[in-house]
Formats: sequence, C-alpha cells, structure tokens
Amino acid sequence: PPTRSRPTKRPPPPSEPQPKPSALALQNNISASTERSIHEAFTLFANPSSPSSSTQQTLPSTSLSPALKALGLKSRKRSIQDLLDAADPDDSGSIPYETFLAVAALKLNAQSSNDDNEEEKAGEIEEAFQLFLGEGRKGGRKTGEDDDEGVEVITMQTLNRVAKILKEDVDEKVLRDMILEANGGAGVRKGVGRREFGEVMMRAGVLK
Repeated sequence: PPTRSRPTKRPPPPSEPQPKPSALALQNNISASTERSIHEAFTLFANPSSPSSSTQQTLPSTSLSPALKALGLKSRKRSIQDLLDAADPDDSGSIPYETFLAVAALKLNAQSSNDDNEEEKAGEIEEAFQLFLGEGRKGGRKTGEDDDEGVEVITMQTLNRVAKILKEDVDEKVLRDMILEANGGAGVRKGVGRREFGEVMMRAGVLK
C-alpha cells in the first residue's frame, strides 16, 4: 500500500515585536507598556482646555490622586500631599506629563519592589514551616497533622519531636503556651497554621 506522507508542521506565526520604551520611560526605569498605562491615566484626567499633545497637556493638581488610583496606586492623604509638593512645587494647580510620569513610575517601581519582598518573605516562611513539619515527621510519624480545613498545622506532637531532635528538654506547659500564644488562644488541639507561624516569625524579628 502506498505510504502516506506526514503533513508538514506549519511554523508558528512570528510573535509581534514588543514596543521599545521611549527615552522618558528608560529614564524612569519603566517598560513601554507601563508608560502606555501611565499615559492613558494622564489623558483621562488631563485639563480639557490644554493642548492635545500629551507633552503639552497638564493634569490638574486635584486630579493627581484619582489618576494614581486609575493605575492601581493608593496613597494616604499625607503621602499625596508630599507628592503634590514634589510635582507642583510652585502651587500652580497643574502638573505636566513628564512630572506625572516620573511620580507614577516612582510609585509603581516601589510597589513592585514591595511585592517582590512580600513574595520572598512568604517563601522563607513556607520553607521554615515545612522544615518544622519535616523534622516533626522524622521517625515515620506524621506529627504535623491536618486541621479541620485540611491544612497542615504544627501540633504538640510536632514540637515534642523537634525538641527531642534538638536534645532540648522543654516542659509540656511551655509547648502548650507557645501554641496558644501563636494561634491567639484558639486551643492546643487547633495547632499553628502557616499564617500564624508567619506572624510569630514577624513578631520575633526573624523576618523584616
């Protein structure tokens, strides 16, 4: 029988080239897409009587907070006043585009840095939490039991086994008090979950 030729695979369509950031975007350490979002927020609240070109348009000082909120940036009143003092030092009542972009870029970059720090903290908490549970499981016993919602928690058994591994003679009352303090007095049987474990680490100054 004649052999059928396999259909040739079509190459994937070429991806669209990413827009290059402008000199203003590079100066403020933002991408082209971020610059576009900032521009959209600016034009949304710009003075209707100002020129159509964004480089000549101005933003009313009273619209700084709403324009930043449109970018997902929230600031306290005191922080907004500080931004206004920096963006409109002459108290002219209007903010040029370049100044608004610089303020928005500064806030967005700070937010991104904070998000990275939060992710790093969450990773460190999870690693420490799993280390506790892992040490508690040594010897073939699962001492990091599940709570009512099916989430692993640190229990009295976990702490007892970790104490034995560390060759520390810790009184049962001390261990119970540790659990009660960590879970806000919810009960020894409730144990300590990830969120509570993380809060203990933060209070103890292990994570900053």
